[in-house]
Amino acid sequence: MTELERNIVQGCLRGDKSSQKQLYNQYSQKMYSVCLRYSQNTDQAKDFLQEGFIRVFQNLTSFKGEGSFEGWIRRIMINGCLEALRKPENRLFYEDVETIDAEMSYTPDMRKLDVQYILRKIQELAPGYRAVFNLYVLEGYQHQEIAEMLDISESTSKSQLSRARKLLQEMLSGEFSNIHEQ
Repeated sequence: MTELERNIVQGCLRGDKSSQKQLYNQYSQKMYSVCLRYSQNTDQAKDFLQEGFIRVFQNLTSFKGEGSFEGWIRRIMINGCLEALRKPENRLFYEDVETIDAEMSYTPDMRKLDVQYILRKIQELAPGYRAVFNLYVLEGYQHQEIAEMLDISESTSKSQLSRARKLLQEMLSGEFSNIHEQ
């Protein structure tokens, strides 16, 4: 934890509004990107972000100063997004499948696609696929950890990832073909 972060946290714990604003300004853009990956649209991402920062401020006393402060905030944001997606109106759909679809045999060169376009395509995935894809591919969690976080089986996590990759491949292959033809 840096000295600046320590000062911001101490100010927030004292109820100092300028410290709270400084904490928000320092991390809101990065955390908005995290929330956007788990949401269906920008409005939902903003809601996730707002709820996440409320939790950050409410739980600051539990941060022990060990490890990355940004990582601690990120975990709160991810957990908040996942919790919101578990609500009945956003219910994640999971289906246990014994056989997992084969991995993609063709992987387009994503560097040639626009990042915002890819993000929009990820947002089009069903909530369950999107959550597992983000946790595994972007956050680096293993299937066992994802299974515990989402209260699903490890095989369900694997099948959700496989299906998400296949769907993304289908969505992006048309765009990738268009790029190659130019």
